[in-house]
Amino acid sequence: MKSGDKRSDCPISSSLDIFGDRWSLLIVRDLMVYKTRTYGDFTKSAERIATNILAKRLQVLEDNGIIIKLPYPDNKVKGLYKLSPKGVDLIPALVEIALWGEKYVSNPNEGSPFLKEVKKNKTKFLKNIMDQLSADDAATSD
Repeated sequence: MKSGDKRSDCPISSSLDIFGDRWSLLIVRDLMVYKTRTYGDFTKSAERIATNILAKRLQVLEDNGIIIKLPYPDNKVKGLYKLSPKGVDLIPALVEIALWGEKYVSNPNEGSPFLKEVKKNKTKFLKNIMDQLSADDAATSD
């Protein structure tokens, strides 16, 4: 959905218009964990997103300012994706969804390494990851 196209003024509904499909938050997750990714990196994730869907989701996230597409060093054809400041602000919500999913949906014996860090000290984890991604963003925009 393009920026400005809203079903209602409800903040939940408007937010879901941008990232409320099964793939968009996984793209944000990958950018949170791996910092920057190429299109090819996303196609190799365990969830195996179809390339046509990936292209659409990347475009929607970019159009809505959640991610930024940068030129890839030494390759003008490739793009390098990273979270924008707006995307970094999604991380606390994503962490809460992950904690909820681990508690109610997934096998707790197969916990992710990043959730183990979150559980040690969620406040510290969020501050560190958001500060790091924000610093990476500041360095890129200089």
